Amino acid sequence: MVLGLKASSETSKTVKKFKKMLEKINKLEPTYQNLSDAELRGQTIKFKEALNKGTSLDEIKEEAFAAVREAAYRVLGLRAYDVQLIGGLSLLNNEIAEMQTGEGKTLVAAFPSYVKALEGKGTHVITVNEYLANRDYETIGKIHEFLGLTVGLNISQMDTGDKQHAYSCDITYGTGSEFGFDYLRDNMVQDLSQRVQRPLHFALIDEVDSILIDEAKTPLVIASKSNESAQLFTVTSRVVAHFMEDVDYSLEINTKQVFLTDEGANKIERAFGIENLYDAEHQLLNHFVNQSLKAQVIMRKDIDYIIRDGKIMLVDQFTGRVMEGRSYSNGLHQAIEAKEGVEITEENQTFATITIQNYFQLYRSLSGLTGTALTDKDEFFQTYGLNVSVIPTNRERQRVDLDDLVYETMEQKYTKIIEMVKELYKKKRPVLIGTTSIEQSEKLSGGLKKEKIPHQLLNAKSEELEAEMISKAGKKGMITIATNMAGRGTDIMLDEDVKNSGGLFILGTERHESRRIDNQLRGRAGRQGDPGTTQFVISLDDELFKLYDQELIDSWRKKVKTDETGIVLSPKPGKYITNVQQAIESIHYSSRSHMLKLENVIENQRETIYQLRNELLETDNIRDRAEETLVSTGMMIIDQECNDELVAEEWNLEQLINQLNDILPFQPFEFDQLKGKEKYEIEAEFLEKARHAFEQDELQQLCMSEQVRSVYLQTLDRNWIAHLENMQNLKEGINLHSYSQEDPTRAFQKNGFALFQEMINHLNKEILHRIKLLLQMDYNQNSAEQALSTVEV
Repeated sequence: MVLGLKASSETSKTVKKFKKMLEKINKLEPTYQNLSDAELRGQTIKFKEALNKGTSLDEIKEEAFAAVREAAYRVLGLRAYDVQLIGGLSLLNNEIAEMQTGEGKTLVAAFPSYVKALEGKGTHVITVNEYLANRDYETIGKIHEFLGLTVGLNISQMDTGDKQHAYSCDITYGTGSEFGFDYLRDNMVQDLSQRVQRPLHFALIDEVDSILIDEAKTPLVIASKSNESAQLFTVTSRVVAHFMEDVDYSLEINTKQVFLTDEGANKIERAFGIENLYDAEHQLLNHFVNQSLKAQVIMRKDIDYIIRDGKIMLVDQFTGRVMEGRSYSNGLHQAIEAKEGVEITEENQTFATITIQNYFQLYRSLSGLTGTALTDKDEFFQTYGLNVSVIPTNRERQRVDLDDLVYETMEQKYTKIIEMVKELYKKKRPVLIGTTSIEQSEKLSGGLKKEKIPHQLLNAKSEELEAEMISKAGKKGMITIATNMAGRGTDIMLDEDVKNSGGLFILGTERHESRRIDNQLRGRAGRQGDPGTTQFVISLDDELFKLYDQELIDSWRKKVKTDETGIVLSPKPGKYITNVQQAIESIHYSSRSHMLKLENVIENQRETIYQLRNELLETDNIRDRAEETLVSTGMMIIDQECNDELVAEEWNLEQLINQLNDILPFQPFEFDQLKGKEKYEIEAEFLEKARHAFEQDELQQLCMSEQVRSVYLQTLDRNWIAHLENMQNLKEGINLHSYSQEDPTRAFQKNGFALFQEMINHLNKEILHRIKLLLQMDYNQNSAEQALSTVEV
C-alpha cells in the first residue's frame, strides 16, 4: 500500500496510473533478494540481450526496477519506498515527477536512468550545479557500476579526451549549461576527432523547473573579446544617467524593456552632434545608448548583480547565487561597468549561442524531477510536451502553512518580522527567513543586529559558506536569513528537540513573481513527515505589486482598511495576491513564449548551418558540393543582374561579368561574349564554364585536399558569427514594429530570413573566390617550380 498525502485528486491519479507496475515490482523483490551479486549484475547483460532481440523497454522495466532496488540496498543500504518507485516510473514515462522535499529524489533518478541506459545510446543526468553532479556521480553512480554500467562525470575545465570518455559512458552526470556548451563547441570543431558528444538521446533533469523555466530565457553563449571600443559606454552612460521616465524613455516593467522616446532620441542626437540616431551609420551608437539605458533603468545593484573586487558579478534571481564566469552579452555588462564606475572590460563577440529551451528540445526524450511543477504544468506541456505527475509523500505531511500577513507599508512589515523573530528566538525555535534580494537580506540583518538577535546571513556575498550554514539552519535557536539559494538543493535536518517544539519556522518576507518559487521556500520545512510552520509577511509596497497594472493596484489600495499596526483587514488580501501572482506568471509565460518564437527562427538557421558543417566534416570529397555552390551562386547572380522586369539593354553587364569572374576559377567572361545575349543564353554559357572548370585536374585535386575543407569551414564560421550579431541587433529593436501595427514575431521571421539569405549568398561568393585564389597560388607555385627546374637542367 502506498502511504503519503491524503488522497488528493492529483496523487490518486498518479497512483492509479502506476499501481499495477508497482505491484509487479514488489512481487519480484524476493526473487532479486535471493540472487548473488554476480547474478544480480548479470541481469544487465540479460536485459541488453533482450532489447537487442526486439524486446521493448516496457516489457522489461518492472524487472529492471527490481534489480536497481536490490542493488541500491546492497551498495548504499537504501531500500526505495513505493512512492520512489512511482516517481521513477513517471520519469521513465517521460514525465515530470513533482516530489516533495526530503522524499529522496536523488535515489528516484537511479531507476529510469538505468533503464534508459540499457539502450546503449547514452543517458544524461542533469543537475543545477557541479557540486550536486559530483555528489550524484559518486553515490548513485555506484549503484549503476555495481550493475555493470559505465558512469561518467562531465564538468567544466575537462580536456577533450576526458569529456569524450565521460560521454561514451552509459550514464553521464553534469550541469545543463555544460552539456549545452559542449554541444556548441562540438559544432565549432575543425575535425570530427575533436567532438565529445554522441547524438542526444535521453536527459533526466533534476530541479527541472529551475532549468527549463527559470533559466529558459538565458542563452548559453561562447564568446571572445571584441576590439570595439567599450569606452564609448562611459560617454553614453553619463548622457542617459539623468534621463527621466515618460519624458526621455518609456518603461515596460513587466517585460523589463525600455525604449527611447522622441525627446530622448533628440537629446542623444544633440549630445553627439548627429541628425538621426536611427540612420544605419549610427547603428553602433544606438546599440551603446540602448544598453546604457537598460543598465541605468532596469539592472539593479545587489539584486541583479553585485560588485566584488572591482568586478561586476551576476546574481541568479531565482537562486540568489553568483553566476561564476558568466557575463551579460551584447555590451550590457560593459554598460553596467560604466554605470558603476568600475574598469570596463572588452565587449564579447558571440561565436555560438543557444537557449536552454532550444538545447533540451534537441533530445529524443526528456523527463524531470522537482518539488514544484504543478503551477507551471501548462507551460511544461506546451513548450516541451511534458506532463506533470504529482507523487504522494511516503509519510503524511505535518507542516502547517499559515495565511499571509499583509501590511500596508514596507516599514510596518519589517517591524512585524523583527517582532516575530524575537518571539521565536525566545522559544529557541529555528527560523529560516527567505528574502528575494541581497539588498533585502542585508536590511533585515541590520534590523536583527539592532535587537541583538544572533543570526547567520546567507546570500551571494557569502555563498561559499552555504553548505555549512544550511546544515546549522535546523538547530535549536538558529536564525538564518537567506536569499532564494536556500529554497532548494539541500535538506535542512532537525534536532530532536526542535521536532518536539514544532520544527523549523519558514518566514517569507516577500511573495515572488512565481508561486512556484514561494512553494520552494515552504518546502524547506516539513520534510519526511517532520513538523514545521510557514508564513509570509508582506506589504503592498513590495516589488511584486510594482510589476502589476498600477491603475488596478491603486484602485484596490483605495478600498484597503487596516488596523493600528497597518495589517490589511479588508478587502481579503489572500485572493488578491494570488490573482496578482497569476497575472504576472502569465506575463512572464507570454514573454518566454514570445522569446521562444524568436529563438526558433535562429534555431532553424542554426540547424541548417550545423547540418552543412557536419556534411563538410564527414565527406571525403568536397568536389560535388563546390560544383553545386558554383552553379547555384552563378545562377543567383545572373537572376539578380538580368532582372526580368528590365529589357536586356538596361542590364549592367559590366557588373554581371565582374561578379561571375570573381567566382569562376577558369575561362573568365569577356564583355563581347555576353553583349546582346538573352538571359537563358547567359545561363547556358555560365553552366558550360562551370562544368568545364570541374573537369580540370587542378580543381579536382584541390577539392580532394584539406585546404578546401578548411576554406569552407573557416568562411562558414566567420559568416555565421557575423550573422549572429546581426540577428541580435534585429532582435533588440524588433518590438518597435508593434508601434506600426506590425506583428514583431512575423517581422523578425521575415527580416531574419532576409538576413540569412544575404549571409548565405555572401558566404558562397567568398568561398568560391577563395578557392579561385588557392588555384592561382598553386598555379604560380607550380610555374615557379617548373622554371627553377629548367634553370637547374
